This record gives sequence, C-alpha cells and structure tokens, in this order.
Amino acid sequence: MNQQDEAARHRAKMEKRKAVQDAEVASKPIAAKGLLMVHTGPGKGKSTAGFGLVLRALGHGWKVGVVQFGKGAWQSGERTILEQLGEARVSWHTLGEGFTWETQDRARDEAAARRAWEKARELMADPELRLLMLDELNIALRYDHLPLDEVIAALRGRRDDLHILVTGRNAKPELIAAADLVTEMTLVKHHFAAGVRAQEGIEF
Repeated sequence: MNQQDEAARHRAKMEKRKAVQDAEVASKPIAAKGLLMVHTGPGKGKSTAGFGLVLRALGHGWKVGVVQFGKGAWQSGERTILEQLGEARVSWHTLGEGFTWETQDRARDEAAARRAWEKARELMADPELRLLMLDELNIALRYDHLPLDEVIAALRGRRDDLHILVTGRNAKPELIAAADLVTEMTLVKHHFAAGVRAQEGIEF
C-alpha cells in the first residue's frame, strides 16, 4: 500500500470514528450541571489533580473556593501561588490543625473539622462561586469527625451550577454513591517506601 492509499484509509477510519463520537455526544441530553466529584484511593495525586482542576476553572474566569480539612497551616506551593490571585478569584481556607496522629486530640480534630465544614457551607451559599474543593474531607468523614448524613445531604442539595470536588483516601460508600464522578488513585510505586521524604515542589 502506497502512502496516498494509507492516508486515505486512515482518513476514512477517522471519519467513521468521529461520526460515532459525535453521535455519542449528541445522545447526552444534559448540556451542563454542577458535578459532585471525588478523588480517592491509596495512590499519590488526589489533591494534586484537584489543584489542576482549580487551575483550569480559574483559566475560564471562575471564582473558586478551597477548604482544607485536617491539613495544618503549613504553606504549600499551590496555596502560595493561588492566594496571589486575591480573594475575589480564590477563597482559600486551611482550617485543620494537622494530621490526626500529630494533634492526638479527638476533640480538637472534631472542632477543626466542624469549623472547616461551616466554612464550606458558607462558600456553597456564595452564588458567585463555581467550583469548591474540599481537600481531605474524606479523612474527616473516615474518622467520624463530622456526621456523614449531614454532609451527604448538603452535598446532594448543592445548587445546580456549583461543582464540588472532595479529596482524600477511603471515601465513604455513601459519598461514592452520591457522586457524579469518582476517580481512584492506585498506588503502584512510591518513593517514600525507598526512604525519600516529602519534598517541596512535589508533595507540598
């Protein structure tokens, strides 16, 4: 087969594929809706992917909110750069006191989770907000720092045009059932197992 015939064959194949794809898209009746998205699983990258989504939304001129559960007030690279955009673009709230094994105080952990959840509810009510990232909310739910039924009901009751992303390992089955999109990060290999500590610019 000469190059001209091969090119024609490829073009015909791609035309058929495009027709199938176009028909698939046309068959979807909902043009847009606010999604409940979940990033979970034991692999690295749940929050990292979430901040990629935040960046994409900001590129389209959206106002974005970030509420961090559990994570302490240490300064991450993403926080540094996003806060430079100002409160009008990014409403950032780190309301945890560190990991549970660091605080070693359940009452404090529950109080911190409640403060973060109240801020999340406040942001959910902001009509200008288009995307809300609830970073590590899954951890607060895993340790029963917040009432699961209350959280699920509020997430289900979000307004139609608000997208919410929840991150953290061990997502509750009830949250997975309520979500529109669930992505599980699978651990294949991690440098920490080889003795490499968390590094600036990679983990934070």
